[in-house]
Formats: sequence, structure tokens, C-alpha cells
Amino acid sequence: MNPANLALVGASTVAFLAAASSAKAWALSQNSWLWLGLTLALYTLGNLIMLRLIREVGMGVALSLSAVVQLVAVNIIALVVFGERLSPIQSAGIVLAVVAIGMITLSARA
Repeated sequence: MNPANLALVGASTVAFLAAASSAKAWALSQNSWLWLGLTLALYTLGNLIMLRLIREVGMGVALSLSAVVQLVAVNIIALVVFGERLSPIQSAGIVLAVVAIGMITLSARA
């Protein structure tokens, strides 16, 4: 994957992380329309970036890579910022997802 595509993954991840954080803020704010609008706008931005990435590297690789990067990043935010906790089985699932995306990414180069 070339640097431009990695930058697209990074940009979409930032958009999706901001959207997830905005969604959490919306849930805690007793249904503020401002938070809901911001959440929808950020998810739309992330998906528009993903469309470009899908065109460049293919749907399977793009969505798999994005899903796992978001999985890890969202959990870091949930743990650090919002004080949420993972069970041991949930933690194992995240580790397995990272291993899986590594296998997908490496096989794409072969």
C-alpha cells in the first residue's frame, strides 16, 4: 500500500474517531441535535474518504484495514477518555482482529 493510501486510511480513521466521540457525546448529552448533526457529518466525511480508498486498493483490503484500525483506535479512546473497560475475551478478540488484518495485508503483497 502506497503512502497516499495510508494517508487516506489515517484521514478516514480520524474522521471516524471524531464521529464515534461525537456519538458518545450525543448519547451523554440527552439527545442534543447539535451533537447528532456533527456525528452524521463526520461519518459522512469518513465514508467519502473510504470510497476513494476502495477505488484504489479494493473493497476487501480497504474495509478490512479500516475496520481493524478503527477497532483499535476507538477502543483506546473508549478506555482512556471515557473510562470504559474490556473483558479478557473482548481483548483477545481485538488481538485476533489485528493478527487477521496483518495476514490480509501481507497476503495482498504476495
